[in-house]
Amino acid sequence: MKIPDIKNMNDKELFEIMKKELYTGVLTDVMDTLNLIHQFLPSYIQPLERDMVLAGRAFTVQEADVTGVKICAENREKPFGIMFEALDSMKENDVYICTGGTPRYACFGGLMATRMIKLGVAGAVVSGFTRDTKEVLSLKMPTFTRGCYAQDQGIRGRVIDYNCPIEFDNGVLVNPQDIVFGDIDGVLVIPKEHEVEIITKAFEKVYGENEVRDAIKNGMSVVDAFEKYGIM
Repeated sequence: MKIPDIKNMNDKELFEIMKKELYTGVLTDVMDTLNLIHQFLPSYIQPLERDMVLAGRAFTVQEADVTGVKICAENREKPFGIMFEALDSMKENDVYICTGGTPRYACFGGLMATRMIKLGVAGAVVSGFTRDTKEVLSLKMPTFTRGCYAQDQGIRGRVIDYNCPIEFDNGVLVNPQDIVFGDIDGVLVIPKEHEVEIITKAFEKVYGENEVRDAIKNGMSVVDAFEKYGIM
C-alpha cells in the first residue's frame, strides 16, 4: 500500500486520513523510536464517547484558579478572564487544548462547543471537567476531558493566556500549532517540527502491521513474524 505524501497535503486532508487510518498506539511507538518519549497527556483525559477521534492543530489555552470574578489590578470584574477572546480567535482545524487549573470545576461546556462548531474547530482537550454534557455530546464534536462535573469555573477559574506554550501536570509541553491526536486510548501531541517524519513513519508502521497481521492469520508464528518484519 502506498504511503501518503504528507508534505503535499493540506491540514484538512492530513487530519482526515490520520483519523481514518492512524491511532495513538502507532504514533507513540514511532515517537519513542525518535526519543520523543513524553508526548502523551495524562491518562485521566479521556473521550466523552469511546468512538471519538480527534486530529487538529493545538490552540493552547492557559487556565488558572481564582477566588471570585474581580481582577484587582484592573479594578474590574471579569468572569472567565479572556476565555471569550480566546474562543473567538480560533480557526478551522484548531483544537482547544487547555490546562492549568485544579480539578474543582468544569472548564468546558455547551456554549463553548457551539461556538467552536460554528468556527470549524476540530475538538477540545481539557485537563478539567466538562459540563452541559448532553449538549456537548449532541454536537458530535470530539471532546476529551477529565470527566463530567457541572460546577462552573466562573468564580473559580479563568483563562489568563492563549496561543502560548502550556504544560500538563505530567510534564508534557504543548506549543501552538503542534498536532493533537486523540482516540479511545488517550491524547498525544506531535511536535510541529517533527510532524512529517512522525506521521510518515506511522503510516509505514500501520501498513507493515497489516502485513504481519495477515501473516499471523495465515499461521506464521509470532517469533518468525517479528524476525521477518521487525514489527509487533
